[in-house]
Amino acid sequence: MHKNCFYPLLVLLIGFTLTSFSGNDKITPVQEPFIVVLDAGHGGHDPGNLGNGFLEKNIALKIVLRVGEMLSKHKGIKVIYTRDDDTFVDLYKRGEIANKANANLFVSVHCDSHTSEAHGAGTFVLGLHANKQNFEIAKKENSSIYLEDNYESRYAAYNINSPESVIGLTIMQEEFLDQSIMLAKAMQDNFTGKLSRVDRKVKQAGFIVLHQTFMPSVLVETGFLTHKPEGTYLNSTKGQGEMGDAIANAILQYKKSISLNVSDQNSMMKQPEPEIVVAEKVVKEEPKVVEKPTVAPKVAPAVAKEAPKAEFVFKVQIMASSKDLGIASANFKGLNNISKEAFKNIYRYMYGSTSSYDYANTLRKDAEDKGYKGAYVVAYKNGSRINIKEAIK
Repeated sequence: MHKNCFYPLLVLLIGFTLTSFSGNDKITPVQEPFIVVLDAGHGGHDPGNLGNGFLEKNIALKIVLRVGEMLSKHKGIKVIYTRDDDTFVDLYKRGEIANKANANLFVSVHCDSHTSEAHGAGTFVLGLHANKQNFEIAKKENSSIYLEDNYESRYAAYNINSPESVIGLTIMQEEFLDQSIMLAKAMQDNFTGKLSRVDRKVKQAGFIVLHQTFMPSVLVETGFLTHKPEGTYLNSTKGQGEMGDAIANAILQYKKSISLNVSDQNSMMKQPEPEIVVAEKVVKEEPKVVEKPTVAPKVAPAVAKEAPKAEFVFKVQIMASSKDLGIASANFKGLNNISKEAFKNIYRYMYGSTSSYDYANTLRKDAEDKGYKGAYVVAYKNGSRINIKEAIK
């Protein structure tokens, strides 16, 4: 029998649409006001170091007040001081002030000392002591805890003489390490480039005051009071003004960089892709004889048994950032199976997901090989992050 079929033309409508990588890939804008907590080391009955008769507590305070003065001239920046006079503030209180303010940055200012002719400015972020010298610097600054009331109970888990006890302190600040280093580097660039100070680099050490904060945080050792020329400079109005300006400018540069990252990321678009609309195919056919269908006997559907869910899930945190990145492997050096979660004003990025702690460590090594040297295993229970010790005990 002759069959008449009508096939209309296939219509291709090609339109180009510009879209972001996904609706969730926008960066959260930098909050206004941008809150900076400035911490002048020591104070009150804690003079800090007394190299060549100079008072660290006074020098640190004057530099901090200069930083605050410069930042306050800029719209959208709010400055909070842990102290703005000669008073003693417990180390844990300093971090508490920053956390309660939901600060964007925490900057602690100090002066160094040494038995040698060491001199120069250095900036620290929280981390494991890379060497004995870094440990000794942190140990000096951390000794302020002994001037606090009830320090035995408040810092019971911390042994100032033990590098190992710092390991527990570093976990929380791992979230902000990249940002802390960015700020620290900007400061060092200003100290060495604009002021021609000796560069003592960006370093890591276990400072308790940094551990107490939950935002990008740095501790600046502005110079050595034990080096007479440097102590004289830091004790002068000129030196305090220049160091304060260098720190303030680094903070402004950091804020600008974060804002530019927001703008750059939100302006990234997909390449235009054609949208293809296919017209429906219409077919005219002769009527067919409909046969009575054979009814198959009913069979009870098999009930699939759900596999028991693992109690703990392990992932590898590879980074944390204020950027809300798309989780495509191209954004993470080729790593697949990336997940992310918002936490306060940052995003955590994790690689992999497994119920095996041993396999999680294999994934961690993969991430390290890709360049994520600070990657570490994290644990979840019922979708909530928990202490890793609880999952592997």
